[in-house]
Amino acid sequence: MIHFILKENHAVAAALGLLLAFAGTCILTAKLGQFLPRDGGREFAHDGKLSAGKPRGAGIIFILVFVAATFLFAPVNVEIIIYLVLVSAEMLTGYMDDASERPWGEYKKGLLDLVIAVVVAVTYLNFNSSTIRLAILGESLTIPPVLFGLLTVILVWGSINVTNCSDGVDGLSGTLAIITLATFYVIDNIVGNQDEFTFQILIFIICVLGYLWYNATPSRLMMGDAGSRAMGIFISITALKSGCPLMYLPVAIVFILDGGLGLLKVALIRGFKIHILKNVRTPLHDHVRKTMGWSNTQTVVRFAIIQIVVSVAVVYLLIL
Repeated sequence: MIHFILKENHAVAAALGLLLAFAGTCILTAKLGQFLPRDGGREFAHDGKLSAGKPRGAGIIFILVFVAATFLFAPVNVEIIIYLVLVSAEMLTGYMDDASERPWGEYKKGLLDLVIAVVVAVTYLNFNSSTIRLAILGESLTIPPVLFGLLTVILVWGSINVTNCSDGVDGLSGTLAIITLATFYVIDNIVGNQDEFTFQILIFIICVLGYLWYNATPSRLMMGDAGSRAMGIFISITALKSGCPLMYLPVAIVFILDGGLGLLKVALIRGFKIHILKNVRTPLHDHVRKTMGWSNTQTVVRFAIIQIVVSVAVVYLLIL
């Protein structure tokens, strides 16, 4: 690992790793994008037919670059290796769905997400305590391990699915993921929670930026479930490793509202025959484009602005 070879100049190794991760993502995406499965168009999404024929599943490229860059340039331990395997597993299940002629059913994907979420919870509790920081209050709270594990499963499963549901506009989910992860990186530095995992956040951000080079409107390809589901699990692990998992709520609020409201709406209808938000199209990015007339670019920029404002407010409260 280059990290150990240049251990006396770890800053140089880190900077080199970030540059090569970006270059690797861009080059491999340009070279391999043509071999990805093609999108068939999204039947129920606003302007979904416009994506028909574009390569999808590009998440397999930037996630594999992220994993390789982490092993080469970042310090790793057993816990981190397990997380990398789980992120890769989520990416592979998403890619198999992207490449399948018949899309996987939501129950099948939901069950796989649940299994992976349980493994994340068990792994985290094996290497970390069940104490969390209430960072804004400057206090700590110890949660019984069983309850902590249950809440962790909910966090991971929810993060995977709200991130996946938000992937419907060129550049939207990638941009929001970068803002969310960058905010957690700042939080880690504020609360003094800098460990082996912290640098991985930057590598992941860089790889997503490399993908966005080709996904900016009008996009040449799409990340597909391979990217969105892997991003979702990585964001949830980042929230856990920050020691402040409750910060996920404000730091990923746009993901939660954009993708989560649709999940809640469907769950209430199927489980309890309760209809909410009857006049609101979900995900919200479809509502603002179809009902409010926002362009794709306006949707991405305005959703990003909202998340930036919330994130800046959270960071400000932490440094008071």
